[in-house]
Amino acid sequence: MPSFARILIDRSEGRELDYLIPEEFAGKVFAGVRVVVMLRSRRGIGTVLELLEQSDVPGLRPILGVVGEETSLSAKMMRLARWMSEYYCAPFASVMRSFLPPMLRGEKITSKKIRIARLVKIPSEEELLVLGKRAVKQNEMLQVLKKCPTMPVPELLRSSKASGLTLRALERDGWITVAEEKATTFHDDEILPTAQPRLNPDQETVVEELTRAFAIQESGGDIPIPFLLHGVTGSGKTEVYLRALARVLDRGKSALVLVPEIALTPQTVERFRSRFDIAGGGVAVLHSHLSDAERREEWMRLQRGEARIAIGARSAVFAPMKKLGLIIVDEEHESSYKQEETPRYHARDVAVMRARIEGCPVILGSATPSVESYRNARLGKYRLLELPRRADGQIMPLIRVIDLRLQGKRPKNEGGLSAPLQMGISKRLELGQQTILFLNRRGFSTSLLCQQCGHVCRCPNCSLSLTLHRSEDRLACHLCGYRSKPPGHCPECRDPGIQHMGIGTQRVEETVRKFFPSARVARMDADTMTRKGAYRDVLGQFRAQHLDILIGTQMIAKGLDFPNVTLVGIINADIGLHAPDFRAGERTFQLLTQVAGRAGRGETEGEVIVQTFSPASPSVQYARHHDFEGFYEQEIAFRENFAHPPFTRMMLVQIRGESAEKTGFVADEVAQAFHKAAPSSVQVSASAPAPLERSHGQYRYHVTLKAISGALLGRLAREVTASFKLPDGIILTLDIDPYSLM
Repeated sequence: MPSFARILIDRSEGRELDYLIPEEFAGKVFAGVRVVVMLRSRRGIGTVLELLEQSDVPGLRPILGVVGEETSLSAKMMRLARWMSEYYCAPFASVMRSFLPPMLRGEKITSKKIRIARLVKIPSEEELLVLGKRAVKQNEMLQVLKKCPTMPVPELLRSSKASGLTLRALERDGWITVAEEKATTFHDDEILPTAQPRLNPDQETVVEELTRAFAIQESGGDIPIPFLLHGVTGSGKTEVYLRALARVLDRGKSALVLVPEIALTPQTVERFRSRFDIAGGGVAVLHSHLSDAERREEWMRLQRGEARIAIGARSAVFAPMKKLGLIIVDEEHESSYKQEETPRYHARDVAVMRARIEGCPVILGSATPSVESYRNARLGKYRLLELPRRADGQIMPLIRVIDLRLQGKRPKNEGGLSAPLQMGISKRLELGQQTILFLNRRGFSTSLLCQQCGHVCRCPNCSLSLTLHRSEDRLACHLCGYRSKPPGHCPECRDPGIQHMGIGTQRVEETVRKFFPSARVARMDADTMTRKGAYRDVLGQFRAQHLDILIGTQMIAKGLDFPNVTLVGIINADIGLHAPDFRAGERTFQLLTQVAGRAGRGETEGEVIVQTFSPASPSVQYARHHDFEGFYEQEIAFRENFAHPPFTRMMLVQIRGESAEKTGFVADEVAQAFHKAAPSSVQVSASAPAPLERSHGQYRYHVTLKAISGALLGRLAREVTASFKLPDGIILTLDIDPYSLM
């Protein structure tokens, strides 16, 4: 029986210490269990990494207690954590932090009661104007509450970037009330059961294939290779998921469903709950809009086996499932599955590895699969399942491309709406049908430009122009959050004619309300969806046809199914198309296809109007003809020609610091170190400023490496970084399989 345990201490920057296992805990201490230990003069909590027969450390202290099985990690999850640490070149401690939420690591959690602020006196424009001159923060907080009169206090403070002093001042003056209320989750909602719809022949074929694979695996056969479910928008992929889940639950197992954060809408959750969770107990939801207490409760329900289906965003891939029988990754192509902080994992790839370790099937679903996944299917690494037609028999929507170069000089009050799009909206309003307008840029205008001297108002911390938010009368950086009051004249030449350039969703909303004053309009973007439950409220109104026009960013691009939507307008298809990133064309094609798929899901044929300055772009043309195969063939040829992934694995080394000269010098040294250590099979670039050269006050430089093997890149990175000493003030990060090169 092992007498010692090596323990990773929480919040200790990766310290691993040996402890003695007392006889009273013999058999209760194992790899993955959480234990209480002494750290000098205080108690701490850690995770057992391994058991040891002996230890060379003298005078070891004993383990004081076992936290309990409910917060322990299984042997399989420990194996997954070790793989992640090695593959993504991430410290094991950072990986373990991802596996256990803060409230289960002994850190402070929020109460189940939360403070709610309510607007009780609506301010007039004159009152806001007066308040804006003497109390700017109070003005900003009231502006937020005018849009959303009831809001949790933490969200209100975050949205208005104000303090508790501002809150108390408004409460004292009678504008708002603040009261403590019990936090609610979706379990409080009443869900009605739904009957299973009849499958069409394509769906039946796919379900039969999945059923055969499940049967082979359950009879002791090999674990099936990952399934790639490629189905056009509206083809009924969700119903296939539901049938597969029913099979897994019937066998007494559990299932994990991953969805992009932006698509985690009440509509998605309700479809699963109406089939499997009428009593409110079988489905657990994990996402960033839960409070710490709510997240803890959902996590523990899964750990105890009280819930057998977990639905969640990226981090839900670590959910503690009992007898895991299936993993589903919906919209597998989504870049939001990629974590941009250490550990920089991709949830889709972690899901595939977890399925292999757990011995269960995994289904990756998308109308626009990633180039990497589709090539894996072509090579036989994944098993391709296809749904080539819409489930209801409706034809795909007609897509019209409007060449903005031929629209002539556009009036400033047009707000991004071309004449054909205006006519399309007017027609739908007359027919009582609904419209979705998509623009992947929030705010009123994207920059303030002086046409006299060319000065652009820029963020002092980032290489970005500031976006004007007119309703708050503020310029904001969407990267670091910097805010300032817009100038009345040019800061450089003092010319009063500084102009608004570009458009955002806020300006589109203003234009729509002006052109169509009788229309019922709502906007969904990061500025309007700050309140908990705001998604559900707006989408509920839209589904009930209490709204005519929905304007939004990519959060409305996918996962929405509204039969009365017959027109989708894409205001500017060029956003992101010409970014300095080899995936720019793929992202544009995927986004256009997904947005277009919101139209024509009912009995009336849908229409999509795409406005672009680049109508000849392959991304636009292949999306116009709903031709995924055609896009894939030209894209894969481009990737092969330039040795981009999936033909190579890539690693991005980022060096950042506050001094441009010092950061650039260190980046050159790092690039030379990799050049010297790399074998001839590894391509190492010279160091270069990042496309977004400055962010959050730091200058950024990039070095990229390419090789056939990701493991080779990992070994090389560990070798170089272990021998390279960074000077003070310089930070180096490693990103295996990067999804953003900006």
